[in-house]
Amino acid sequence: MKKSISLLILFSGFIFLNPLFSQIATREEVVFYTAEWSGDRYPDGRPKVSDELLERIKNISIEEAWGVLRGEGYFNQFEGNWEMIHEDKPFTGRALTAVYIPESPGLQRRMLDKGHAEGMIGASNSWPIDMLQEGDVYVADCFGKIIDGTLIGDNLGNAIYTNSHRGVVFDGGARDLEGLENIEGFNAFVRGFDPSFLRNVMLTGINVPVRIGEAVVLPGDVVLAKREGVIFIPAHLAEKVAITAEFIMLRDMFGHQRLKEGTYTPGQIDGRWSDEIKQDFLKWLDGNPDLLPMTREELDEFMKNRTW
Repeated sequence: MKKSISLLILFSGFIFLNPLFSQIATREEVVFYTAEWSGDRYPDGRPKVSDELLERIKNISIEEAWGVLRGEGYFNQFEGNWEMIHEDKPFTGRALTAVYIPESPGLQRRMLDKGHAEGMIGASNSWPIDMLQEGDVYVADCFGKIIDGTLIGDNLGNAIYTNSHRGVVFDGGARDLEGLENIEGFNAFVRGFDPSFLRNVMLTGINVPVRIGEAVVLPGDVVLAKREGVIFIPAHLAEKVAITAEFIMLRDMFGHQRLKEGTYTPGQIDGRWSDEIKQDFLKWLDGNPDLLPMTREELDEFMKNRTW
């Protein structure tokens, strides 16, 4: 019995320490984290949601995405209360995740030595930036630290935008606000800005599951960052989120137009649609093909199983 307990403690300790030891998740680990995804992947294992789908998602609202995710049982995907460089510049992208913890000097030295031996260069807070690709969003858990928790300034901000042409989402701080503002196209969602340097913090994982406030983020999740906050969409649900939100948008556009025209009452539009309204909607779609963000074939397939 004592031997079994000892083995269990040893095994549990290995499971707890393994993400720290791995530091940069292997392809196999990332595939395990994101097993629901069946499409293309990057060499590092992250789901490769298409650029076209990312652009479509940028045009939907946080509320619409949130509603679909809740319906699928994903209740921990949204986080609000951010400081932003630009409130009017939303962005989407594929999450490259990193997790930081308070520094433990001995472990920090070993982690740096291990990373350098594996080919990483410089301070560990630059390693996730070196790994960014076009379309990535750097998402980092720095346990809400702002003072001495500034993960980037304008130098690293320029490097991030050069590699990804996207922004960042940090549960931590940033510095050099004026310099970051001058990076055309760049945006940052952070907990605050502070002039201090990053201190007493160490990187322990890249491309691992992270917690950002109340939200869970997996590598390759679609990041939708808007003024209301940030929602993290699991890659395998990205297409469903997009087309569902787009259908609701089209339905609302049609409804608003018919209400202004006095064709239907609010009760008719807000309630379950009659066959007459459904047919009118389909004719409206035929007459407004330029409004469709998806193909008509995709929309028709979606509407087959839709409760109106």
